[in-house]
Amino acid sequence: MQISLLVSLLAVGVVVMLRPYIADEEQIYKQGRIDQVVSQGPVTIGHVEWKLESLKAYTTLVDDEGKPISLGAPAGAVVVVANLTATPRDGLFLKERGFSCGSTLRDDRGNSWEDQQAYGYPLPTYCSDDDHPFTMNKPAKVAQVYVVPKTAVPHLTGIVFEDFDERRRAMLTP
Repeated sequence: MQISLLVSLLAVGVVVMLRPYIADEEQIYKQGRIDQVVSQGPVTIGHVEWKLESLKAYTTLVDDEGKPISLGAPAGAVVVVANLTATPRDGLFLKERGFSCGSTLRDDRGNSWEDQQAYGYPLPTYCSDDDHPFTMNKPAKVAQVYVVPKTAVPHLTGIVFEDFDERRRAMLTP
């Protein structure tokens, strides 16, 4: 009887001690958990519906006139462009007909790269471009541009969008 009571008390103590760590959504979010993986989409994150149209690697990115766009890429790097369709949905605040749309490119080895703005690219590379305003519930094309080492290209897995308020991440795979 005493042994079973002691084991029960020990089990309750362990559960009470570990519970904050097991159920801590903020901590799990900070560790990089991806909640949803979708092949090309669509997926809605933070009141924006995203669809991945293509994910391609280039040695050089050029503008409308065929001139190279400078991204400060080091030697041995390639430029990866994700062409996306973004549809702002009800509930999103369109400040000056735009919104924040950062994303991360990830590979299967745990590496990630933040998107960069490529001024002069034929598609907008950010979602608050005065020349390409967004309209609620209307799809629009946008590109996300990343500079990655050439060796990472075969290992790329997808584009990650997140919503900090919802503690949610979704990956769009090609």
